[in-house]
Amino acid sequence: MWAGSPPPRPALGFYADRMSETNPTRLTREFTDAGAEIATITIDHPPLNLFDRPLIDALIADVAALTARPPRAVLVRAEGKVVSGGVDVHVFEGRSAEEGAQLWRDLFEQLIHPLEALPCPVVFAAHGLTLTAAFEMSLACDIILAAPKAKFGLVETVVGLTPSMGGPQRLAERAGSGRAREFVMTGDLYDAATMADWGVVNAVHDDVDTAARALAARLADGPTRAHAATKQVIEAWRSGGVAHADSVTPEVSGALFDTADLRGAVRSFLDVGPGKATYKGE
Repeated sequence: MWAGSPPPRPALGFYADRMSETNPTRLTREFTDAGAEIATITIDHPPLNLFDRPLIDALIADVAALTARPPRAVLVRAEGKVVSGGVDVHVFEGRSAEEGAQLWRDLFEQLIHPLEALPCPVVFAAHGLTLTAAFEMSLACDIILAAPKAKFGLVETVVGLTPSMGGPQRLAERAGSGRAREFVMTGDLYDAATMADWGVVNAVHDDVDTAARALAARLADGPTRAHAATKQVIEAWRSGGVAHADSVTPEVSGALFDTADLRGAVRSFLDVGPGKATYKGE
């Protein structure tokens, strides 16, 4: 993160880290009125936003750019009628067992784990059909919002696979192991209302894009270091349960007392009451 104020804003209030008309994604950065930076990854790979090698490589590059220079919130979204129709099956064709294993190792190491490790809130907006790799990627985000007509599926059984970018285990974490087994083994599609009832989707909005942008802006304006600490504590729970999370919480939370945001928010609370503090992510 920057020390002090963010760099000067471009004339239009946003800029691209890596963009051209032929790229299957766009990574843009913009600022809230309070000066907090939001980064948006937009998947735009018509007609179906299939996860082929160019899209996978573009997403890996986008997440690497965010890791190198984190914003204060991230939004992942897509253009087109669907979020994604799934994976281009050519990615699987002709691979040996070791080559298949290496594909998944690479995707964990270069995409899923770095996305989860970003030190800021990550929001995923699903406006339509969200299949296989796109759904697995959404499960690596902090908050999933969906439109009422969105549908979700892990349909790898049609090619004799099980989802292998972390989807089953992250779905089990959110919805329970029995529902994760059903979801994966049947290969059925599930609507947004069901996913919200299961606790997989956080909220359903008629205008999900607007809602997701508003949420990303709200989170970006918040105490970014505290949000990162929340992610660390929950990750400790995921990897080692409550006892492990308890063991890391004192140091993770204690470090926040050295942040300007905590000091300023405490002073603001004492001077003018709750809800008046402003944060700089420092």
